[in-house]
Amino acid sequence: MRMKYAVICVTLGWIAAASSVATEGQYSSRRPADKNAPTFTKDVAPIIFKNCAGCHRPGEIAPMSLLTYEDARPWAKAIRDEVSEHNMPPWHTDAPAGTFHNERLLSDADRATLVAWANGGAPKGDPALMPPTPAFSEGWAAGKPDAVFEMQEDYKLPADGTIEYQYFYVPTSFTEPKWVKSIEIRPGNREVVHHVLLYYRAKPDMPRAPVLRPNADNSKTPERDAPPTQRRRTDLKEMPQRLVASYAPGTNVQVAPQGTAFRLEPGGIFELQMHYTTNGEATTDRTKVGLIFSNEPSPREVRAGQFINGVFVLPAGEKDVAVTTDVEFLQDTTVWALLPHTHLRGKKWEYKLVLPTGESKSILSVPRYDFNWQTYYMFKEPLSVPKGAKIISTAWYDNSAANKSNPDPKVDVKWGDQTWEEMQYTGILFSPVQAPTQTAGPAKNQ
Repeated sequence: MRMKYAVICVTLGWIAAASSVATEGQYSSRRPADKNAPTFTKDVAPIIFKNCAGCHRPGEIAPMSLLTYEDARPWAKAIRDEVSEHNMPPWHTDAPAGTFHNERLLSDADRATLVAWANGGAPKGDPALMPPTPAFSEGWAAGKPDAVFEMQEDYKLPADGTIEYQYFYVPTSFTEPKWVKSIEIRPGNREVVHHVLLYYRAKPDMPRAPVLRPNADNSKTPERDAPPTQRRRTDLKEMPQRLVASYAPGTNVQVAPQGTAFRLEPGGIFELQMHYTTNGEATTDRTKVGLIFSNEPSPREVRAGQFINGVFVLPAGEKDVAVTTDVEFLQDTTVWALLPHTHLRGKKWEYKLVLPTGESKSILSVPRYDFNWQTYYMFKEPLSVPKGAKIISTAWYDNSAANKSNPDPKVDVKWGDQTWEEMQYTGILFSPVQAPTQTAGPAKNQ
């Protein structure tokens, strides 16, 4: 199975919405502009610069730039249709506006302006009213990094076939502990990078008492023989592996909440778990990691973890299969964010917090889950989770022929690394209330 993931899926969505553009030539070329319609320079550009330009600019994930009138005008009908149907900006939770720091939402007024501009003939307006193009750090969404680490060689991908997970190691040469505000994983070739898990290994690492206790009944994944081509090092057993960041199509840069930072010990090594997919052409990738260091005094450490259900079965042809798991908290904890992840059969998610008293409340609902937009939902008001509480995650899957993305509705599906298999995976960013001790000793993953 060959996919170009977010790039091709987003492109097809825009092209479908803009099909009439292709047949009519430049949009609105046969109709005069409404003199009362919003104009690009005065009304539309400010909305696009604020909400769209992060992706819709040269070199980024979107299939077209929208930075100028000449760029945007041919796509006016597509813009109207996509924002009217709430497909763009891509945001898939039904939480009220203001719930998350990283919301990709248009206000009703902005949405109406874009629609009125397209329906009114997409006029340009007075060039003197055009706002300045936003300044971007070329190649980096979060700004110029303080330090950049990259794979030490290009990885060569064949045109076809399945590629098992690959592992790459990059030494940091840090001579002192580093507090990191943001971690940006930058694929060298987005069309073939399905996901990246970024681990940090150091000896000694600061001891971290366990915080998360995943469900013992379903948190194991099926064991498989790992091909030698995975190139995973076996000489790092004394350098504990600790997850610090992740990347998947559509993810935001991993930024620590205010007053917090990621901590990296001296002398560490980054371990990149790379999931590649072939796309019909032989190509290469060299992924980079950019760090921006924290300048906040005495930040609180934010940690990355995960919890899964790895033992489910999705029966062939079934269109509404629920898969549940949970994680228990071993100490009082602040939860900053959750990331739901399935593959092509996943369709929605629900998370509930169950307190030791038995009280239960919904904390995140994602009714329109989209594999092409993997989102860390960053709570504006973080969750205070007491010791003994649990978060229960439920994902629903469509393994029927009605799911147009389904690779094969005639087979039962279990946990697996590849996209024609499935996952029930949640990433979590959290901080224990009690700070860890600073003495050297063995580290814990979560």
